[in-house]
Formats: sequence, C-alpha cells, structure tokens
Amino acid sequence: MKKILLTGLVLSTLFACNKSNEKHDYVHLTGKVANASTDKITITGRKGYKKVITIKEGGAFDDTLKVNEPGFFTIMEANKKMPIYLANGVDLVMNTDENNFNDGVTFSGPGSVSNNYVVEKIALMKSKEATPQTLFKLERAEFEKTFASTKNKMEDMLEKAKKNGLDSLLYAQEKKGIQMYSDYIQKNYDRNHLNATKLTKGKPSPKFENYENYKGGTVSLDDLKGKYVYIDVWATWCGPCKREIPHLKDLEKDFHNKNIEFVSISVDKKNNHEKWKNMVKSKELSGLQLFADNDFNSKFMREYGINSIPRFILLDPEGNIVDSNAPRPSNKKTITKLFQDLGI
Repeated sequence: MKKILLTGLVLSTLFACNKSNEKHDYVHLTGKVANASTDKITITGRKGYKKVITIKEGGAFDDTLKVNEPGFFTIMEANKKMPIYLANGVDLVMNTDENNFNDGVTFSGPGSVSNNYVVEKIALMKSKEATPQTLFKLERAEFEKTFASTKNKMEDMLEKAKKNGLDSLLYAQEKKGIQMYSDYIQKNYDRNHLNATKLTKGKPSPKFENYENYKGGTVSLDDLKGKYVYIDVWATWCGPCKREIPHLKDLEKDFHNKNIEFVSISVDKKNNHEKWKNMVKSKELSGLQLFADNDFNSKFMREYGINSIPRFILLDPEGNIVDSNAPRPSNKKTITKLFQDLGI
C-alpha cells in the first residue's frame, strides 16, 4: 500500500513538473511604469491588433495577451511609445519610468533577450557612429573606418543575443536588416556626403552656363544674381514632375513681380528636344524654361548629385544655397512660408 502511494506521489509530482514547464500559447506581461500619469497601457500591432492593459495604483500591471504571430508591436503609455517584441509562450517583465520611457526601460524573464537586444540596438542606431547624417559628413577614410566599426558592433551584438536565446525569427530579420543598412549607407555615401558638406545652406551654388532658353538665347546662373532663384529640375517623361506643374504655376502667380526668378531646367536627352519645346508650349509653362546641355550628365546636375527628379533648389540673390533640396510647389504651405520668411 505504501509502495502504491509512493508511486502515485512520484507520478503526480512528475506530472506537475511537466505541466509547469509546458509552453503556454499567450504572452504574460507584467511590470511597472513609475510615475505613470494614466491608468492604462495600449499595445498595437498590424492588422488592427490592439490590447489595453490596466495600470494599477503605484504603476504595476499584470495581464495576458495573445498575438497572431511573433513580431514587433508598439507599446504606449500616455504620449510615450516604443517597440516591443512579443511572441506567445513568454513571461515578460517590463519596468520603465514615464519620464524616461524608452531609454530607461529594462526587461527580464523569458522573452527578455529579444527585447533587451532591441533596446541595445536602438541605442546604437541613435549614436553618432551609426546615424546616416553623421556618417555622411565624414571624409572617405574616416567614414570607412567608422562604418566598419559600427557594422562589426551590430553583428557582434546580434550574434551574442543569438547565443543567449534570441528569437529565431527576429534573428533572421535583423540579419537581413543589417545587410540592408550596410548596402544603403555604402550606396548613398557619395551623394549624401556632397549634400552634407558642400551643398549646405550658405555655400556657393554650383553653376550652370549658357543653357538654352525656350524664348531664345542662353542663360547662365550668374545672369540671375540679385534675385532669389527657385530651380525646378524636371523632364517631359517624368510623371511626378508633370504633377508639380499646376502647383508651380500657381506659386509663380502668387509671387509674380517679387524678387524671385522661377527657373525650370529640363534634363531631357537631346533627341527629346522638340518634345520639350512642344510641352512648354502646350502646357503654357512660364518662368525661365531652360534645356540642360547634357541631361543628367550635365556638370550642374553632377555637382548637385542629382539622380532623381523632380528636384527643387532655392538660391539667394548672391548665388548661395538656401536649400539644396527645397520643398516642392505641391507643399504650398511650407514653400510659401519659406518664401515669406525670406522676405520675398
């Protein structure tokens, strides 16, 4: 009889242990938001996903939620928000402070490896060594050195997290993301370095010389000194360029007889020269209508690093850059305010 009881006790104990180790099909999320000014946390995701969790007095919260698939969600409290990686089967503990919601957050418990990786990754991406704006300002040798160091840190961080139990789906996404980031930085360095160092506000603008004027003769940028110059780089085959035309014509009317010259430069190839002339006529395009001397290969286009259109450029009366990538005419409120602030 004692043997039967003992056997039953062992089996029941084993059953209890097995049951406690089973992976549940939901997320158990607990923690605390210090200095919380609201009584709820909202978690949102793709396809309209939404879960509201109550914050108790003192900032503590404890609830469960079920997600359709592992992935990134947004967790919000008051007007603060940050990404959170959720997958069913985890017991995640999150502690933060409303006054330092993102940077002060800590995660513990099963599921914390993925989220602590995300916190560390975001901190790195915010640093000077990783932000594209900072990298693009560096000269070539310093850029290559800094970028190589940053990429190595990203890869080491990911591999370390993998060894500690990083979610496999997140690992695959991040592996791909690091490569995409690397490709973007390397591909865009030359053009953005130019914009970040030589095409900044107040720098002398690159010049065009003797561009054909639709009305006859030629025009050079130096001919326009004494006025602000708003340049539209476009082509007859460019759909987005043509959609800007009505807005540009309205903008020209609004600032007619003001101290500004509206200049449209076509980068059509020479075999489309007649097409350009016909479109200027049929669309009744106003302002100075010029034809670039060598389409995208023109010196002016190369010096501005222009490889996509439309592109708008604003220069001051001395020929210096106000904005090398100015607002489009369709953004009427912004471009109008810019003109007015300049006293045009």
